[in-house]
Amino acid sequence: MSEQLEENEIHDVVPVSGMYENWFLDYASYVILERAVPAIEDGLKPVQRRILHAMKEMDDGRYNKVANIIGSTMQFHPHGDASISDAIVNIGQKDLLIDTQGNWGDVRTGDSAAAPRYIEARLSKFALDVIYNPQTTEWQLSYDGRKKEPVTFPVKFPLLLTQGVEGIAVGLSTKILPHNFCELIQGAIGLLKGKKVKLYPDFLTGGKIDVSDYNDGRRGGKVRVRATIVEEDSRTLIIKDIPFATTTTSLIESIVKANDKGKIKIKQVVDNTAKDIEVQIKLAPGTSPDITIDALYAFTDCEVSISPNACIIIADKPHFIGVSEILAQSVDQTVDLLKQELEIRKAELLEKMLFSSLEKIFIENRIYRDIEECETWEAVLDTIDKGLDPYKPQFYREITQDDIIRLTEIKIKRISKFDSFKADELMKKLGDDLKETEHHLAHLTDYAISYYQNLLDKYGKGRERKTEITNFDTIAATVVAANNAKLYVNRQDGFIGYGLKKDEFVSDCSDIDDVIVFRKDGICQVTRIQDKVFVGKNIVYVGVFKKGDERMVYNMAYSDGKSGRTMVKRFQVLSITRDKEYELTKGGKGSKVHHFSASPNGEAEVVTVYLTASSTARKKVFDFDFADIEIKGRAAGGNILTKYPVRKVQFKAAGKSTLGGLDIWYDPTIGRLNTDDRGEYLGNFKAEDQIIVFYKEGSYELTSFEMTNRYEVNQVLSLTKFEAEQVISAIHFDASSKTAYVKRFQVETTTTNKRFLFITEAKNSKLLYADLGESAEVEVTYREKNKHLKEVYKLEDQIDVKGWKAIGNKFPVQNIQKVVRIERKDEVVAIESEENIKPVADEKPETLLEKLKSEVKGEVEKEDNQLGLFGANGKEK
Repeated sequence: MSEQLEENEIHDVVPVSGMYENWFLDYASYVILERAVPAIEDGLKPVQRRILHAMKEMDDGRYNKVANIIGSTMQFHPHGDASISDAIVNIGQKDLLIDTQGNWGDVRTGDSAAAPRYIEARLSKFALDVIYNPQTTEWQLSYDGRKKEPVTFPVKFPLLLTQGVEGIAVGLSTKILPHNFCELIQGAIGLLKGKKVKLYPDFLTGGKIDVSDYNDGRRGGKVRVRATIVEEDSRTLIIKDIPFATTTTSLIESIVKANDKGKIKIKQVVDNTAKDIEVQIKLAPGTSPDITIDALYAFTDCEVSISPNACIIIADKPHFIGVSEILAQSVDQTVDLLKQELEIRKAELLEKMLFSSLEKIFIENRIYRDIEECETWEAVLDTIDKGLDPYKPQFYREITQDDIIRLTEIKIKRISKFDSFKADELMKKLGDDLKETEHHLAHLTDYAISYYQNLLDKYGKGRERKTEITNFDTIAATVVAANNAKLYVNRQDGFIGYGLKKDEFVSDCSDIDDVIVFRKDGICQVTRIQDKVFVGKNIVYVGVFKKGDERMVYNMAYSDGKSGRTMVKRFQVLSITRDKEYELTKGGKGSKVHHFSASPNGEAEVVTVYLTASSTARKKVFDFDFADIEIKGRAAGGNILTKYPVRKVQFKAAGKSTLGGLDIWYDPTIGRLNTDDRGEYLGNFKAEDQIIVFYKEGSYELTSFEMTNRYEVNQVLSLTKFEAEQVISAIHFDASSKTAYVKRFQVETTTTNKRFLFITEAKNSKLLYADLGESAEVEVTYREKNKHLKEVYKLEDQIDVKGWKAIGNKFPVQNIQKVVRIERKDEVVAIESEENIKPVADEKPETLLEKLKSEVKGEVEKEDNQLGLFGANGKEK
């Protein structure tokens, strides 16, 4: 049997490797060049180009059924009808090249278009102006050789950057984000004037964009796009715009998914989108709107990150370049096409002038009568040619036989009604047109600028930027995540987690939090929260860990196993490696923690120390205040509490925070508070301090200084630290009387996170200036008799302090354009000379220090208790 198989076996071997290499490369290049990646010349993929060519051939000014356009497009290439339909809808939804009629779907909601037989389309006026010109178009035969189609369109506009494009080919992909119509034209004009241009994306869906890492649209760049979320009231949020590449449907699905996972807490999401986008979010009771907004950005599609990758076809090869270079190449191509069109126009005018001159000579000199006796066609042509001989030197080119034949085709009716004056007028007009064309050719750059400006004036209205360019703050997910879990601990067995529901409850937390654990043996460890995890027996403290929290201070008393001394320390844990054990004691075997507490705001505390009964100390019970020692790092050994053995350390009384206030800055570009020295310095804040915000609408609001607070940049007039006793000085415009008023008042309300309107409620009334301060001196810029004038006023001289609801006094000047506070030099407290420094006593600093040490040492020896500052022998530690 095997012998038979060997005899019948085919011995010809086909080399698959070579076939694979050649066929794969052919296929890859076909997909890159003919499907996925647009050409630099017109910014279109082949299917888009054929659709627009088919629509031009069908164009008669009326709408055509999309089904008919699909059929016409298939004459040039056998694309599938579904792919052609999708491509037409994609072009139509961008509202630039195609005028649509019918249900074309909605990119905002994700609704699809109606069937092709129900919707209609025609070319827009803009497309007819910038895309088509048969005289400058390079043509090729269609796939079957029956039709001609353009290789590329002679587009005189950066179409690729306006529409954007996305495509996946073999081995590479392209993603060019859409840019603003008006900004592209202004950028093109800027390039023609020799200026540098920066371009940033703009989306039809609006929203906000952070372009700090855009990298000119090249590979490796990134943009962050956010929805516009406004707080309607304390229980309702409204999404007004959505990020690019998302829909209201997908956005709502991501919100519901985040809610189901417990990342955010909401009651209801309603899509009220009609003419404008509106997604209403109802919050759960007790939920902070500011934190929910941050959580929406952190856990849902309200914020998306997009990585551009500008790849285009140049000379039949893919190139990765930036959007600025794409615009520059488009401008160069536009200038070249305009030059070609002008040269064609010049040639046409010269031909018209030549034939008009020939016609005038032929009729006025009655050369047509000389041919009456000619018997042959050749004789007729020769006779006309001889009649034109005296005039030939004035023509710009030689007179050809075709020119003479055209003269013979002039009808008798035209000859009989020939008007020499009209002929001269026509020649004059043609001459003026020729001079204008030659002027444009001589000043091509100015002509191109004029062309772009005409496009902007004609089509720019209604195409202003929709996406707001801003900087985004980085949202820490652990800070804004809703508490969707509960932390439990089994101290004796050493387990923590959210699954130990029968054990001790610690606090609410989220399932992405880290947990910090301190054990009785002086070990510290941070781990990710889980259902149940072992962290070591004898847990003395467990809590949610916040990385970099400088306000959290830990107070600890422990006995050192090596020396037998009892030590005290105050420390912070700012950063740590997860699941790594850290030694908080000096590392001696047998070290043991006697007391441990955590203070979220750096509070100290007083503890009572009990020494053992066998201790030789005369005083076996004494108090210690943790405020007496400094806050140090986690690895510090601490200060000596006592050298005698300790039986226990017991909490006695809570103390005050030993930390200074928190320095707060306000970043007006993103509307957020920070402690990183970004923006305007507001001051040093203590726990009870507040911020007052003045809004342009004429209201004020008292808020806390939480880093999660959000302030709408476009609505805020000013923001400062609130001082309860200080007077607010304000200038406002009352729209009902069209008058500016000045008022001074004190805040009488105590409610936080609620706006109080302190100007008139008339529509278009607005706040021009507001600030805290007993004495406010301002510079007012106002308009009077078409002149801009400036005056300085002390607002305390204009009005006394009145109630916050009073309208105020009429301001001395009207038509106010700008109000700026003048900072007085005497408001800054400074020591100018040594004379301002007065000695407290006549004693020298060294004498005072020795005296203080002596007093402290005496007290220590009196209580027979060695504290951390001095040892048993009184020597300084």
